[in-house]
Amino acid sequence: MLLGLAVVLVVVLVMLSGRPPVPKVAVVHAVRENLTASIFSNGKVEPITPYALRAQLATFIEKILAVEGQAVKRGQLLMTLNASGARADLARTREELVSAQEDLRAARAGGRADEVAQLESDLRKAEVDRDRLRHEREALENLVAKQAATREELDQNQIALARADAEWQRLQKTKQDFTRRAQLEVERATFRVEKARSEVHALEEKVRSAEVTAPIDGTLYSLPVHAHDFVEVGKLLAELADLRRVRVRAFIDEPELGSLGPNQSVEITWDALPNRTWTGRTEIIPKQVVARGTRSVGELICSVDNEKLELLPNINVNVTIHLHERRNALAVPRGAVRIEGLRRFVFVVDEPRLGVERSRLQKREIKVGIASATDYEVLEGLREGEVLALPGDVELRDGLGVRVVRGG
Repeated sequence: MLLGLAVVLVVVLVMLSGRPPVPKVAVVHAVRENLTASIFSNGKVEPITPYALRAQLATFIEKILAVEGQAVKRGQLLMTLNASGARADLARTREELVSAQEDLRAARAGGRADEVAQLESDLRKAEVDRDRLRHEREALENLVAKQAATREELDQNQIALARADAEWQRLQKTKQDFTRRAQLEVERATFRVEKARSEVHALEEKVRSAEVTAPIDGTLYSLPVHAHDFVEVGKLLAELADLRRVRVRAFIDEPELGSLGPNQSVEITWDALPNRTWTGRTEIIPKQVVARGTRSVGELICSVDNEKLELLPNINVNVTIHLHERRNALAVPRGAVRIEGLRRFVFVVDEPRLGVERSRLQKREIKVGIASATDYEVLEGLREGEVLALPGDVELRDGLGVRVVRGG
């Protein structure tokens, strides 16, 4: 009997040694947690309302009274420019304006007073002479009819009357021409006055612009010039803005544009301050796609709180846009989900025994909702607490016997 038992034991051991080992799998549990679906990209910080101060005259910089990065107050003097040439031009133009205003007053009065008076006097004298000769003609005509005057006297009167009438008409035409000339002179003088006044205003602005002041309370974030530099008209002198709230231009890849919407939560990080996070909201959704290097992106505008003034204009930052949030959602790791076309599957472990006994895998289709960077939301197909196999060295399949090596 002992010999027989030994033979049976040997046969069993031989059979067991020939069976393949049961594969081991790592597992996780379907649990409830808060999920956030997000888009990750990069972006650039911009001031929301930047003020660019530019030179309004070609000259030298005399003094610079501020430094880059300084907080400034509205009206604070930042630098002074040499305005001696502009001041000289302003004095000359003011004299031209006074002269043009005098000419305008004379033109509006009808011309020079002595010329106007002389013309009016000549016109009244010619009118009096003409009227006198007309009365004399009427009297002579009556006398000639009564043969108390000669025809020759009447002819002489008519000749004198014709001359007086011609003189009166000439003086009338002269007066009309004088009036027209005066009106033209008014227009010319008005133009000269307006031109001189405009030049005076422009030169006053140039002289005032020689003292460069801050237009708002803010941060002087760019100061690209130095004392004694020569600057041309339009040269950038300084840039400043209120940086307590900034704008981030995020570059979103084309396939992700359809998920964007206004007022979505945004988180900003900057590699230079790795322990800091800034929050904001999406504002302007991209309306077109542009090429940026090898990427095709839409430019998303976000407003971001920057109360401590740590985010600087033109720095490159990391952008996270939170698209959707789910509270207490049933979630599983992305690594536990297999994608086949438009369908999603998991391998559920049937009664795991922590490596003591063999368990079997059940392939099960699930319906997913939002996805975070690490997890899927499960809408259908799983219950809370069910155990799922993670892929490893062994290819998972329906009905596969496995040993569970750890729980999750």
